[in-house]
Amino acid sequence: MVHRYTTFSKGLNIIIDFFLLNVVLYAGFVIENQQLIGQNITENYKLDFLLLNLIWFYCANVNKLYEDIFRRDAIPTIKLTIKALGMYFLIAALLKAAMLQFDLSYTFTAYAFLLFAILLLLWKTAFLLIRKPTRWSLVKHKKIVIVGAGSLGVDLYNHLEINKQYGYKVGGFFDDDLSLRDKGMPILGRIEDCLSFVEQNGIAEVYCALPDVAQDKIKMLMREADRRMIRLKLVPDVKDYFKKNFMVEMYGHLPILTPRREPLEDKANETLKRIFDVAFSLSVLVFLLSWFIPLMAIIIKLDSRGPVFFKQLRSGKDNLPFYCLKFRSMSVNSDSDNKQASKGDARITRVGAFIRKTSIDELPQFINVLLGDMSIVGPRPHMLKHTEDYALIIEKYMVRHFLTPGITGWAQVNGYRGETKEPEYMVKRVEADIWYLENWSFLLDLKIVVLTVWQAIRGDEKAF
Repeated sequence: MVHRYTTFSKGLNIIIDFFLLNVVLYAGFVIENQQLIGQNITENYKLDFLLLNLIWFYCANVNKLYEDIFRRDAIPTIKLTIKALGMYFLIAALLKAAMLQFDLSYTFTAYAFLLFAILLLLWKTAFLLIRKPTRWSLVKHKKIVIVGAGSLGVDLYNHLEINKQYGYKVGGFFDDDLSLRDKGMPILGRIEDCLSFVEQNGIAEVYCALPDVAQDKIKMLMREADRRMIRLKLVPDVKDYFKKNFMVEMYGHLPILTPRREPLEDKANETLKRIFDVAFSLSVLVFLLSWFIPLMAIIIKLDSRGPVFFKQLRSGKDNLPFYCLKFRSMSVNSDSDNKQASKGDARITRVGAFIRKTSIDELPQFINVLLGDMSIVGPRPHMLKHTEDYALIIEKYMVRHFLTPGITGWAQVNGYRGETKEPEYMVKRVEADIWYLENWSFLLDLKIVVLTVWQAIRGDEKAF
């Protein structure tokens, strides 16, 4: 295994990253306070530096910058570094704007962060270049054998052959079906011969990939391996339950398998997202909707009879219903809770056609965000009837309700918005929502917001 090199690489990167950060911060202090050269840093500056160090620690950990750093490829490493830097700069800028006691000037902050970004990316590039020619030479590949040449054992063999970074070299299989040799399988002998072969040939570990029905043979191998001081690892057959990677947690001696990663289950991420939602929504309400709602009320009332706002029960987080707010874009009708708007829909008013095309009708949902019913970014909330109907025909449809619904979302900026005439279109939308659930990051939310604004300016043919 390469865990010892992973630990070394992780420690080295942490030390150098924080060294570069503090060198840059100290350089900024000296430049801004040349009269204090040779003297100790003031207490206020120390507190500011400590805070900036803690922010970098948070950003690096949220983006998992120091995890799997020896085995992670170059491009993902650089991408994660840029994401961590982006989050770091954003949080620090907000901090500077919000805290009057933050002693570092805007000029110093800008120059220091730019210099830190350059030095950090140069260091990461240098690390990757140094690692490249020696990456696998540092790994002393362990010789292993696999017990069980069934589909599970073959899958393990193929995976280890492709992924050399795990540090294993498979010597062959042990299986009671010796006829598999005729099919080209490297069968070394029967299961009962395995441990003797391991002792005689310097094999480091044995991987047992026998099916659950072979419990007696598995227990025998475990007893004999312990007696002979041979490392034995069990490969549970869970491929029929999960068709992709999953997380494993240990509750005592019980392995708990989770089919998907959910970053927003982390309280820190959930809190960060909520802070962004509240801050963004308050800004929109104070600077835009405070005068825009009265203006729209007059325009809508002059255009057609009925209320200014359209309220509709929609499916929220955990499938709990809530009243979603919009500017009314249709004449009052009895089909609004079960019939989607379509192109050329006679129910849409003249003003409604414009505000739907420009997504202005969605703006009151910032009130929903402040109330906690919605988020800025998340799966779009659907009518209750649509939730009931699609839950019956789309396998993972309800998974999207693990998240708080959003004003905009990953599905919307990728073209899956508007009317859903065919179930296949809704399947694509659900897949995009689940991808967002599994891959959430703060920077992804910012990206979706920017793309949404751009699409609103450019216009979207699916907005009607």
